[in-house]
Amino acid sequence: MSGALTGITVIDLSRVLAGPWCSQIFADLGADVIKVERPVAGDDTRSWGPPFMPTDAGSSSGEASYYQSANRGKRSVAIDIARPEGQDLVRRLVANADIVIENYKSGSLARYGLDYATLSAINPRLIYCSITGFGQTGPRAAEPGYDFIVQGLAGLMSITGERDDRPGGGPQKVGVAVADLMTGLYATIAVQAALIARMTTGRGQHCDMALLDVQVATLANQSMNYLSTGRSPGRYGNAHANIVPYQLFHASDRAFIIACGNDSQFVALCGAIGLPALPRDPRFARNTDRIAHRDVLEALLEARFVTATADEWIAIIQAVKVPVGPINDVAAALGEPQVAARKMLVAIPHPLNDAFQMIGSPIKLSDTPVTYRSPPPMLGEHTEAVLADRLGLSGEELAALAAAGIIDQHD
Repeated sequence: MSGALTGITVIDLSRVLAGPWCSQIFADLGADVIKVERPVAGDDTRSWGPPFMPTDAGSSSGEASYYQSANRGKRSVAIDIARPEGQDLVRRLVANADIVIENYKSGSLARYGLDYATLSAINPRLIYCSITGFGQTGPRAAEPGYDFIVQGLAGLMSITGERDDRPGGGPQKVGVAVADLMTGLYATIAVQAALIARMTTGRGQHCDMALLDVQVATLANQSMNYLSTGRSPGRYGNAHANIVPYQLFHASDRAFIIACGNDSQFVALCGAIGLPALPRDPRFARNTDRIAHRDVLEALLEARFVTATADEWIAIIQAVKVPVGPINDVAAALGEPQVAARKMLVAIPHPLNDAFQMIGSPIKLSDTPVTYRSPPPMLGEHTEAVLADRLGLSGEELAALAAAGIIDQHD
């Protein structure tokens, strides 16, 4: 069965996370993604371990788990783009491609003749997506940008973590690289929009994606809270700036979460937990009132919840259809029956590990479903096949390029 993007060719010059996350989505959707990597070293994240995938024999494969999280379904071609011969190979690959994804510093690829202006002259239908920390314009355009820096710079860490007056208070980064991941998602949207536009115009275009832009955009209600009041939001830990109670509570054995989204849910919650009078108290009747008296309400609820276990409270609260749930570690999360029912764990046999598993795609399409064609490639695994099939290079030509160090053929 063909994927939604079968027939689309992507030349992926990106590495680390934001770009590879975008190109992995294209691979899941059926595009032919050709990952161009440096000979010998490859994508930076290949060495970002431990942990590394174990082999069938239980030893370390040298294939970093970080790299594997963002590179399934692609074909790896190892080409030295610092060499003129390598640059020529990439230009020839791009001539018949639909999309280029790159995350080099602004202006870097122009030195190699692999920038948008040069490649779009070769292929006017090319959609060229640049992913950088700060974009192609502005005073910081030439600077490298990393997720952690952007989480701090864009204000996310000022609203993440416990309040300063509480134990452990202070700014905190998110546990995954959210600026990278969200930029990968926005880049996917931008490139697909450009593909649709090309159907009308016949022309490609340049997509300029910046981690800083994306992180600022996804401050969402928190940035609007500031624009409405002129006051920067603070940190609420596991509470919500605009809704109460919408936070973590402690039961007798462990913490759990209640996400009470409206006044009627608050009435149902209080009835279920044996505090039916609370919604009649004018301090707590409406969400606006509960925000004003947040600390008082939290103390009353905490005193109630420590009288039973988290599982007991979750069962009681679920019965009245108020959103509630546990705080799982990763192992427990992946063991959830709903995760299994949604097929979010997938087996993709790897040449070094026949039992290799990955987290699946969340995209569910009825007519053109996601398919998992291959595991994350080993460095240069497809160099010979891609250059022979797409460029018509002979065995002798490939051997000469390998001998000169222009390409790296996987053993």
